[in-house]
Amino acid sequence: MESELHSIGELARASGLGVGTLRYYDGAEVLTPAWVDPQTGYRWYRPAQLADARLLARLRRVGLPLTAIRAVLAAVPGSGEAERVLDAHLRRLEDGLSDARRELSLIRTTIEQREHPMTTTPAELRLTVRADGLAAALDAVRFAVCDDPELPSLAGVLFEPDGPVLRLVATDRYRMALAELPALGAPQQPTAGSTVPTALVDALRALLPTGPTEIALTLGAGTFRAETPDHRVEGTTVDLDYPDHRTLTRLDPRHRITLPAAELRAAVEAGATRTLPSGPHGADCQVTLLTLTEDGHLTVADDPAPEDFQVAVNRDFLLDALRAGHPGQLLLELGGPIAPLAIRTPGRTGTFSVLMPVRLP
Repeated sequence: MESELHSIGELARASGLGVGTLRYYDGAEVLTPAWVDPQTGYRWYRPAQLADARLLARLRRVGLPLTAIRAVLAAVPGSGEAERVLDAHLRRLEDGLSDARRELSLIRTTIEQREHPMTTTPAELRLTVRADGLAAALDAVRFAVCDDPELPSLAGVLFEPDGPVLRLVATDRYRMALAELPALGAPQQPTAGSTVPTALVDALRALLPTGPTEIALTLGAGTFRAETPDHRVEGTTVDLDYPDHRTLTRLDPRHRITLPAAELRAAVEAGATRTLPSGPHGADCQVTLLTLTEDGHLTVADDPAPEDFQVAVNRDFLLDALRAGHPGQLLLELGGPIAPLAIRTPGRTGTFSVLMPVRLP
């Protein structure tokens, strides 16, 4: 019998797998020998198993998990099962590559900030903006302000002068919203900005007149002041560092879909959801599953096809983002199941929101 079989050493040399590796895959019931000598315990393999061993070596090189390797080797020829396993693994590799690119981008940003730190806000900085522009910017970010008392650094809106624009930022860690509006008087280099408390933000929004009226803003020295032709709003700013929003908004989307905001909002409101006991502050989370079919159609689905691209998000957070700023058209940027989802308004590059995905069990 031995003359008709390959020894484990011969199979190792012919396949590129080590003897110890072949023993491991025997124990894992992935590639079992045709015969084991009962006296010596030496393993022998059929000539046809050489092809399986060589395939196994290639599957290992691309990082296929053990269960997936077992499924490929056990797949019935012509069933398509092996192709489905490989396609799923390729998607995971692509998602991982996107994540790696994003992390490297964040690392570069961190290094740049260490080597070229942002200038600090002057003791007092005066800006001039239009009331209607400021109102639109506040409406676009207010929904994302954090209301968790254990995170006081996020309890407000960051007012960040950056050259010719004033950038507003709000986040509660699960989502982030940004808006930009033209500003006169801002320094050419970006500054650290000031975090205006939520109550002061709401008071400002309530007093903003309609139309192109000019508003004078004063930032710095721990205070914030807004002066309209008829009113003045002022108070102290949050004396805590605001997180760097740039680390979360350097996105690498794989898909960009443009569609009417009302259409997606109606689909989310009427679509299926899943309940997960892991929402913000420990509450139950209603999750919407957005799927992108192979023909590029975006849907809200309960049980998507295995080959569909999909990302799960908090339903309420998604609806908040869709309502903010009352957009007509939307541009959705999808990076992957574990990548942030960006919601943009075409033509307003500096105004958008980002939602963190929900990991499904």
